[in-house]
Amino acid sequence: MKFSIQRELLLQPLQQVIGVVERRHTMPMLANILLRCEGSNVTMTATDLEVELKATVDIKPDNNEAVTLPARKLLDICRALPDDTRIEVSVSQGKAGIRAARSRFVLATLSAEDFPALDNIQSKNKIIVTEAQLRHLLDHTAFAMAQQDVRYYLNGLLLHIDHGLLRAVTTDGHRLAMCELNTEIESQDTHQVIIPRKGIHELQRLLGDTDKELGIGLSANHIRVNFQRLCFTSKLIDGQFPDYDRVIPKNNNKTVFVDRNAFRHALIRTAILSSEKYRGVRLTLKESSMMLQAHNPDQEEAEEEVEIDYDGEPLEIGFNVSYLLDVLNALDTDNVEITFKDPNSSALLRSPISNQALYVVMPMRL
Repeated sequence: MKFSIQRELLLQPLQQVIGVVERRHTMPMLANILLRCEGSNVTMTATDLEVELKATVDIKPDNNEAVTLPARKLLDICRALPDDTRIEVSVSQGKAGIRAARSRFVLATLSAEDFPALDNIQSKNKIIVTEAQLRHLLDHTAFAMAQQDVRYYLNGLLLHIDHGLLRAVTTDGHRLAMCELNTEIESQDTHQVIIPRKGIHELQRLLGDTDKELGIGLSANHIRVNFQRLCFTSKLIDGQFPDYDRVIPKNNNKTVFVDRNAFRHALIRTAILSSEKYRGVRLTLKESSMMLQAHNPDQEEAEEEVEIDYDGEPLEIGFNVSYLLDVLNALDTDNVEITFKDPNSSALLRSPISNQALYVVMPMRL
C-alpha cells in the first residue's frame, strides 16, 4: 500500500472517526483505524463494536490494499505536522512508514482481516432530513437519556416514525423530553428504534447546522446515517421503550407563562444553596409572582422572586433544579409555558408558540 495526501485532507476524516476509538479497550484492534485503498479513494473506518464511523477521501492510491494503524498515534502525528504538508504513507512487512517533509515515523500495523465489521444493513425505512433538522431533534432531547440504568432501554433515544412524523423521545424515569418534525419518509408505517447513548453523542458531535440532506436508513438491528463523505452506523438497543404518551400530563389546569432567561438565572442563583445531594428547589406560585426557595443541611437558604403571568390558585411544588435548567437550556424561545395540576403531579414545559418540543418533569418532596 502506498499513497500521498495533503495533511488537511487526512486530518479532517481522522478527527471525524476518532470519537469511537476506545481509549481503554479489551481488544488491541479497537485502538486501530482501518485504512482501505480501493479504486480512486481511501476509506478510514473506526469502531467500538457498537458504533462504526467510515470516512472517505478522494485520492488515487498505488494499489488496492487494506491495513490497520494505531488511530490516536496517527491523528497525533497529523496534528503535529505543519500546515499544507504533503504526507506519504507506505506499508510493507507489517510496518507503516509515514514521511512528511523532514519527518519520518514508523507505526506497527495489524491485519485488516481481523478488523471487526458491522453487519451489512438492509434498510427497511429511508428518511431524508437536513443536518440542522436532525441536530435540532437531538439537541432538544438527548439530555434526558438515562445513564447506566438497569432498564437498559432507557440508556438511549427513541426514534419514532409515525405517518410522516419523525419524533425523538428520551426519559430517565424522572423526566421526559420529546421533539418532532415533519420529514420525507419512504414508508408510512409506524416504526420505533432505540439508538444507544454513545451513538447519539457521536451524532451530535458530527452534525452541523447546514441544510445538507442526510439519508437515514433503519434495519431491524442498525441505524445508518449517510453524510456527504461520512457514514455513521450504530447498533440498536433491543428493548421495549415505555409508552411515553401515558406520561405526558393531559389534565394540568394551572398555566404559568414566564420569561425563560429570568427564570433560568433565578434558578441558577437559587441552586447555589440547594442540597448538593438532592438539588431541590421549591416553587411557590401566587398571582403574578413565583417564589423560588432552596436550603441545604448547613441551614443556609436562598430565595428569588420572578414575575410571571398567572392568575390561578396558590401552589407549592418542589423540583430537582438540574432538570428544570436542562429544559430551559434546550428551549430556544423568549418565554416558557408551564402547566401544573397539584404538588404531586408532573409539570409540562414547552414553548407557548410551538408544539414541536415538550418536556415533562416529575416533582420531588422537599
